[in-house]
Amino acid sequence: MSRSEPVHITIASAGVDTGPLLRLGLNGDGTVEVPSVAQADRIGWYSKSVTPGETGPAVLIGHFDTVDGPAVMKNVGRIRTGDRIVVTRADGTRAVFAVRTVQQVAEKDFPPSGSTATPRGPS
Repeated sequence: MSRSEPVHITIASAGVDTGPLLRLGLNGDGTVEVPSVAQADRIGWYSKSVTPGETGPAVLIGHFDTVDGPAVMKNVGRIRTGDRIVVTRADGTRAVFAVRTVQQVAEKDFPPSGSTATPRGPS
């Protein structure tokens, strides 16, 4: 798919149906920006990654919980291999992904690097 920013995400198995997505980058210290506590009910797209559907890893970021309680990804533990993640893009197309693996990545390992031969995402 050609480049088009993500605007909405649905992960039915985790009860996620949210948009508009936030546009995230890097903090001054080089760490990846995350949604604020006030925006814990929203997911953000790491704008230095490809857009969902393009070749390479697309990165979407959402909180599991915050100091104020559960957040948008509170049910991430319900996601299983084979579940679908649907990302609606600004051009009206949808990038649909099947979960192949679930992996937790340490904040110090962001942003991800490298490339893939096929579209991948959300990470």
